[in-house]
Amino acid sequence: MCGRFTLSQSTEAIAEAFALTAPPAVEPRYNIAPTQNVLTVRATAEGRSAIAVRWGLVPSWSKDPSIGARMINARSETVAEKPSFRSALRSRRCLVIADGFYEWKQVEGKKQPYHIRLEGSGVFAFAGLWERSGKAGEEIETCTIITTAANELMLPIHKRMPVILNADDYERWLDPGEHQAEAVLPLLRPYPSSRMSAHTVSTLVNSPRENKPELINSL
Repeated sequence: MCGRFTLSQSTEAIAEAFALTAPPAVEPRYNIAPTQNVLTVRATAEGRSAIAVRWGLVPSWSKDPSIGARMINARSETVAEKPSFRSALRSRRCLVIADGFYEWKQVEGKKQPYHIRLEGSGVFAFAGLWERSGKAGEEIETCTIITTAANELMLPIHKRMPVILNADDYERWLDPGEHQAEAVLPLLRPYPSSRMSAHTVSTLVNSPRENKPELINSL
């Protein structure tokens, strides 16, 4: 799964990496948790736009916003079939922006957190879906991160990992008009482990209230 991640890159770096129409208004974050707002990118009539939405997808038909806390992730193997996600997969795909994520490994009865990032420690995107729900005038926008089987780097830590998209595939993922759901399913694969690194970090990250640069420091 993917339950925590980081985004501490500059607004200029984010805008350049995703060809945004304008730099996003974001502050460095070192412990992004479910139900918090996250930065996403969508294709709009004006170009690619950065939009903050709540992490934890609430289906359009749901009358209970709290369901989002249980829908922070969508499995790649079933995302095209599940009623909660299949409509969003067809027409509401997005990029969820990050520069690293956390995962926990069971070690002698305790959970050891790891911070995982890409080569060069740059910004990247998870494959995401977004949804709009609620009554008119009280609508909320939410999102989920798609997960897949772990690669060789991640497998000793956890059996699942978030889908990290190659930059060359951003356009394909964001454009539902040109690429229907069946055409993008092959993108939902493990990212190459040779282009990633992982290191242990402090258990301070276990608390979503913690948000400081020291959280990503290697032990």
